[in-house]
Amino acid sequence: MTDKTNISESLLNRRMLICIFTGFSSGLPLYILISLVPAWLRTEGVDLKAIGLFALIQLPFTWKFLWSPLFDRYIPPLGRRRGWLLIAQLALLLIIPAFGYLHPKLDLWAIAYLSVIVAFFSASQDIVLDAYRRELLLDNELGLGNAIHVNAYKIAGLVPGAFSLVLADHLPWDMVYIITALFMLPGIAMTLFISEPELKGAPKTLRDAVVEPFEEFRSRGLKPALLILAFIFFYKLGDSMATALATPFYLDMGFSKTEIGLIAKNAGLWPSVIGGLLGGIWMIRLGINRALWIFGAVQMLAILGFAWLAMVGHNPIWLAIVIGVEALGVGLGTSAFVAFIARATHPLYTATQFALFTSLAAVPRTFANAATGYMVEWAGWRTFFLVCFFIAIPGMLLLFKVAPWDEKE
Repeated sequence: MTDKTNISESLLNRRMLICIFTGFSSGLPLYILISLVPAWLRTEGVDLKAIGLFALIQLPFTWKFLWSPLFDRYIPPLGRRRGWLLIAQLALLLIIPAFGYLHPKLDLWAIAYLSVIVAFFSASQDIVLDAYRRELLLDNELGLGNAIHVNAYKIAGLVPGAFSLVLADHLPWDMVYIITALFMLPGIAMTLFISEPELKGAPKTLRDAVVEPFEEFRSRGLKPALLILAFIFFYKLGDSMATALATPFYLDMGFSKTEIGLIAKNAGLWPSVIGGLLGGIWMIRLGINRALWIFGAVQMLAILGFAWLAMVGHNPIWLAIVIGVEALGVGLGTSAFVAFIARATHPLYTATQFALFTSLAAVPRTFANAATGYMVEWAGWRTFFLVCFFIAIPGMLLLFKVAPWDEKE
């Protein structure tokens, strides 16, 4: 009875509702960059190599820790968290529609520059949302709260990855981007209605905001700190590479944009949501360490489904099955991974340390994913996905050091 009561209390509270909005607002601009923009470029005849290199536009997600101390140190009118959130969200609302007024073949560099600007404000929003969520949730709610955040994050991907693609078959691209940008409004509403977290030991100078978070992390010991950083880099590497060119992969398998929108994205969304929620609930009983082991194994094995789909080709049923299984594994793995990152941060330096860890997690999505187009052109889709499976193994091996199965949490 006690376990059921704890789960109910953790699920049914205002903090979990806020996590839904933080996830949706965080996921929307990123999925515009990794789902909608590549699909737009591919349908307009841009080659895979150029689309693969577009992963480099996500560099702000990799380097966001460089300017994250500013968000800990300086306080805009609405507050340290709400003020910066509103600035980033309004900027995204105004900038995203500009994509629709460019032509992929004529304005490719302009699209790249615009994508970097969107990535910058999206990364800035993530810095503040991650810090706010860490300050909002109780320690025993980290697993479930971050799982809900990740699920809402993926639901946001349904807008540019499914809804917008269906719209693109019936409306011009400028209207598609305007409508997609309007989905930033729920996040703006959240920012206006939430309360500002209580300041706890805010840095008094910019130097303190920059130096102290790194000093605290280094004080844990060089070897433990390096192992944590290595694990954050490798745990999602295989999965990140496998899904980097997902939409172009579906198109090359002969699926139409409507099929991708209605079958692929929905088949991937709901198993991912179920996996994330189950992962968050199971973590209350399993603990984060054991969840990383179990969920990571499922996530890694699910990558093999893409290799199977590359052999089968155009088959809507197999498309739904393979993506559903892979999404379930990713939903489980991501919920444990984000909870691990939150646990690794110190409460006094939330924004900077969370940004540092999530920046490192974004490295594979930026640099490694930039090479995926060349890998596919050289080896083909099936071999590419097999390589992604083997790349996931080092992250699992690091669990022996950073999250031992029997370690007391």
